[in-house]
Amino acid sequence: MAVGIVLALDIEADPFASRVSRRMVLRTADGLVMHTGLCGGRNVAWVVAGCGVDRARRAAGLLVAGHRPRLLVTAGFAGGLDPRLARGSLVVATRALRTGTPGHDLADPLPEALPRAPVITVDTPLADPVAKRALGVATGAGLVDMESHAVAGVAAAAGLRCAGLRVVSDAVDDRLPAEVTALARPQSGWRRIGVAVGAVGRRPGAALDLWRLWEHAVTDGRRLADGLERLCRSQPGA
Repeated sequence: MAVGIVLALDIEADPFASRVSRRMVLRTADGLVMHTGLCGGRNVAWVVAGCGVDRARRAAGLLVAGHRPRLLVTAGFAGGLDPRLARGSLVVATRALRTGTPGHDLADPLPEALPRAPVITVDTPLADPVAKRALGVATGAGLVDMESHAVAGVAAAAGLRCAGLRVVSDAVDDRLPAEVTALARPQSGWRRIGVAVGAVGRRPGAALDLWRLWEHAVTDGRRLADGLERLCRSQPGA
């Protein structure tokens, strides 16, 4: 297997899936769904893990055990911590960081003039611009997400290369709606819908905020899919 990809959400994964031919679906004993196929002439497998380090770690471990990809990729959306990274930017992550834990250097699989920055993994979304700026200054990271360090750790333990590809879903000075934190918690799709409906009931303005986020996510998902397709094409062998 040339490439194995861990994503957190369906909206991150679905545009990429549409680029893949010869698709097959495998269901694991513990409920994860693994997809395989061909993208850019390369064999690829991917898993939509859900948000958070525990889910990302489990998904990455299954990809490694089942397919032993030559390159493991952590991909999806991320918050911006560097003012130079505009919302919607496709960014190659150079190092996966986590406070209190050794970091992991990441491979650079795309020979393109894309922004590059370290990514730091946290346990809950950062909604406040002040907190995002402070984290960027304190750690030197340009991106923040909830999965990359876990995926990179699995790759390092297995002796595999790991790369990170992220689209900036919110720039450093963008304030996320408070409801995003609740929606990012590990939960079923139906539960996530219930949380969104409840949020609108409590704060009617949340409907417009969440709709704008969804519109941005659709565009961001396509940009991520473009980058992942180019990444697959750049890898040697089938």
